[in-house]
Amino acid sequence: MWRKAALVALMAITLGYFYRTNPELPERMLQFVTQSLPQYEPIAPSLEETIARAWDVLITAPTKQWGRVAVGVNACIDVVVSGVGLLQALAVDPGSGRDHDVLHSKEDLKETFIHFMEKGAAAERFFANSEVFQSIARAAAEYPGAQLYVGGNAALIGQKFASYPELVVLLCGPVGPKLHELLDEQIVVPPESLQETDEYHLILEYKAGEQWGLTRAPQANRFIFSHDVSNGEMSALETFVASLEEFQPGLVVLSGLHMMEGMGRELWEDRLKEAVVAISDVRNEVPIHLELASMTDKDYMSSIMKEQVMPIVNSIGLNEQELLFLSQAGGGPHSDLPAWDGIPNVGRVTDILLWILEQHGRADPESEADLTRIHFHTLAYHILATVDGHWANQGAAVAAGARVASSQACGLQAVDVSKVVLKMPQRFYSSFSEPRESLVLEASSPVTVWSRRNVSFHLSPVLVCKRPLRTVGLGDTISAEGLMYSELASQPQSEH
Repeated sequence: MWRKAALVALMAITLGYFYRTNPELPERMLQFVTQSLPQYEPIAPSLEETIARAWDVLITAPTKQWGRVAVGVNACIDVVVSGVGLLQALAVDPGSGRDHDVLHSKEDLKETFIHFMEKGAAAERFFANSEVFQSIARAAAEYPGAQLYVGGNAALIGQKFASYPELVVLLCGPVGPKLHELLDEQIVVPPESLQETDEYHLILEYKAGEQWGLTRAPQANRFIFSHDVSNGEMSALETFVASLEEFQPGLVVLSGLHMMEGMGRELWEDRLKEAVVAISDVRNEVPIHLELASMTDKDYMSSIMKEQVMPIVNSIGLNEQELLFLSQAGGGPHSDLPAWDGIPNVGRVTDILLWILEQHGRADPESEADLTRIHFHTLAYHILATVDGHWANQGAAVAAGARVASSQACGLQAVDVSKVVLKMPQRFYSSFSEPRESLVLEASSPVTVWSRRNVSFHLSPVLVCKRPLRTVGLGDTISAEGLMYSELASQPQSEH
């Protein structure tokens, strides 16, 4: 014991001597030890992580929320299969792509599928031959790994709305027994909408980089086709509108117009006029959102846009293909562009959105049109374009739509930053032509806002899923989420 005590005393005397003769020694020793340790720089969060965190702060509920939402009128069962796998099972050989407005055979299906697969673009077509379609549908249902889901824009939008427990959701459409079983219990289906058999749509999915013959998909997407007479005639529309008086919704969402173009001009011309009359019966203080989908008939799209449906709705939702086709059908900006090349140019998209609101919407205060809002979505970013003074909370709304796209594509409830990537350019322009404003995406404040005349644009990037699990219905979910976070500005609405 005494030896240890003596040793401690000797060390104390020695240290005291060194400190007395060299007072700076302890500080030097500390510097030496500190410099000898490995140095760790703080790791800066990635752009994806910064954007995801900023979304959570930015996305706030509107002051006034919808209580009751009515959705119609297309509903079906989606049979989801591997597109290449199913075509191989049908003994169809790969070849070159060619677009067909209407499908009549397996060969038409193969060529149209390849045409869109090599672009990585989504599309939807009507299959005119009932017998051939039924044989393909049976093969799809029996294909290993085939999955059955709720389908149809209206039903999918209704399902998303039903995920909010405070909302009461009415769905009108051709609802068969299997679809009724798959629908959320919160969804109200009028007895008049129930039918004995289900309508089936076939969803042929492909993955990014997937190859068939000489065709290689640049990104994951899907090709949809059906022989669907009930939805094709929008047979549930009158039931839908008649149900609104009793249901008293705060918001009406309409979809399924694209299904009619495959039925032929004679049918759609008359049915579109009947649809306009029916929609006009909706109470004028209730906003109507129209969800568009893939179309090929320019005359049909022109009828929807100019003198028929678009002027009597308040809001529309659409993707990049539908936006460009709309411009092509109406002779709008960049209508000479055959297709988008990669990520759609923000300036071009903005030009078309502004043209729609000025030519077919309420951007002109003297206009009698009701259209004041467009929710545009593409893989890498979303834009909400609104006529000033009509809508509120649009920054949160566009961010909410982008966030749900980022999570749902990966099959998750929340964004996982390790599974997503930012693909949109961080610098872009407010227009494709002069005068134009140079804009920058700020990751810490990821909604970019600009104005052109009396139209405001809110842009949010999407964090694109690296390995998407399911792309079907993503546009419907985006539009529903955007509407959930939107509200009307306090002002009287014009008549529909």
